[in-house]
Amino acid sequence: MRYRPLRHNSEFGRVYARGKAYVDHALVLYVLKTRAKQTRVGLTATKKVGCAVQRNRARRVMKAAIDEHLDYNIGGYNLIFVARAATPRLKSWQVSRAVARLFRQAGLPDRALSPDAPPAPSRPPVKKEAPAAGESVSQ
Repeated sequence: MRYRPLRHNSEFGRVYARGKAYVDHALVLYVLKTRAKQTRVGLTATKKVGCAVQRNRARRVMKAAIDEHLDYNIGGYNLIFVARAATPRLKSWQVSRAVARLFRQAGLPDRALSPDAPPAPSRPPVKKEAPAAGESVSQ
């Protein structure tokens, strides 16, 4: 299930003005509790992030991390995720960890920590290079 989006400038402005901000090196999260029953999410990547390709990558990686961590049954919140300059250069597992940290700071439940959720992404294993043919291995 996909989150419901924030669409209008006035909605973004209300969250920026009245919401609480949580900052990480990769993202900024603005949270505003509402009376609605649904959680709505907005994504922002400004030109400070980079060219269109980098902004689109930042939004794509943020969407994947949000889908992994956002529990849709938390009540009425308006959430805005703002990409920072480092976001498009990060790996998806790093952005996922940043979202988890921001949820923890904001006191929001993390779906990835629930018992029936798939395991959280971890750092990929480091591949050891095999010696090339004809090389001797000395230790």
